[in-house]
Amino acid sequence: MTQSPLHDLADSLPNAPFAGLLRRGWLSAVAFLRLAPLAAACLAAVAHPSSAHAQQLPGAERWSQQKAQQWYAQQPWLVGSNYLPADAIDQLEMWQPETFNPQQIDREMGWAEAIGMNTMRVFLHDLLWQQDPAGFTQRIDRFLAIAARHHIRPVFVLFDSCWDPFPKLGPQHPPVPGVHNSGWVQSPGAAALADAAARPRLKQYVQGVVGAFAADPRILAWDLWNEPDNTNVGSYERLNPPNKIALVLDLLPQVFAWARAEHPSQPLTSGVWQGAWSGPAMSAMTRIQLDQSDIVTFHNYGWPEDFERRVKELEPLQRPLICTEFMARGAGSTFDTVLPIALHAKVGAIAWGLVNGKSQTDLPWDSWQRPYVTLAPTVWFHDVFHPDGSPYRVRETELIRSLTANNPLFPLATP
Repeated sequence: MTQSPLHDLADSLPNAPFAGLLRRGWLSAVAFLRLAPLAAACLAAVAHPSSAHAQQLPGAERWSQQKAQQWYAQQPWLVGSNYLPADAIDQLEMWQPETFNPQQIDREMGWAEAIGMNTMRVFLHDLLWQQDPAGFTQRIDRFLAIAARHHIRPVFVLFDSCWDPFPKLGPQHPPVPGVHNSGWVQSPGAAALADAAARPRLKQYVQGVVGAFAADPRILAWDLWNEPDNTNVGSYERLNPPNKIALVLDLLPQVFAWARAEHPSQPLTSGVWQGAWSGPAMSAMTRIQLDQSDIVTFHNYGWPEDFERRVKELEPLQRPLICTEFMARGAGSTFDTVLPIALHAKVGAIAWGLVNGKSQTDLPWDSWQRPYVTLAPTVWFHDVFHPDGSPYRVRETELIRSLTANNPLFPLATP
């Protein structure tokens, strides 16, 4: 069968961002070449196809310990936040075309840069891909351009087992007064997770997004599934599929395989967050996460001594360690106590929450049982900045700035 010109263009750029979309017919050649700032590099490769073919793609295998450590040695100390713009209640409101707000993102990325942060953990959603693959990809590219201007490289999260299991596109509901993270949605939702017929669509999402940006230096890493065995005790527990854990256990290894098939230059991971992380007491889910991840990521909202204990539990794996969720002031996890430990142990540290907004994550988890409607909590649970950019606690921002003062900038602001 004669190959189409679109396939010829895509094949000449196997590692180029958006080549996967082009090959699958989800992006026109015109749109492909217009996706600045990547177009110049793409055109150069088209002009010299032999050089593009000269590099052999690596096998779809987990990174060796040596490769992972070599990658980590090229990074500054990674410090940042989980990021949701203040004007969005969830991932869908952040990314949908009607509510995607580059000006807001640019302003908030500037606040993060000013205190020394160099990464953000950012959640995507499968329904956004289902709705409009090309448009979603272009918005991701726009976000990356903004982040790169501020020397910030994000960790993108593809799937998430937390909170509302019934995500819907379109306008999102307003925040529930006094309740922490009252609008966040799972990906995939309960229906798609339980439906075997949805697997091809989920595979297209994973491979479409990872494939589009597989060689993009603006991305730090891919976090394939956030807290995969979270059953949302105290909120949506009864609304999950009764066999949710079994469904995710079956799907998670496939998600790793789908992503690896796109040969990403960035590491893959899924962060462990509960139970034992070593020895025979490890759950089947934790074992999959640790066995499949190129770099080891974890969550810890406990006291600093618990953070230190968890780091020691993971160090024998001899892979880079990044804590992708910490900082819950009321639970004992603070910048003041955790960041010095992380710096000493060479562990990346990504807090929950940058700017207080519609997610209301300044409120603690127990607000689901007793909403903080008439009284505010004694201290903010998460978040660093007020919506106007002023710090919640100046000492915290000074500490972050001082501890990251000698961090080198990432070598590339744009690909």
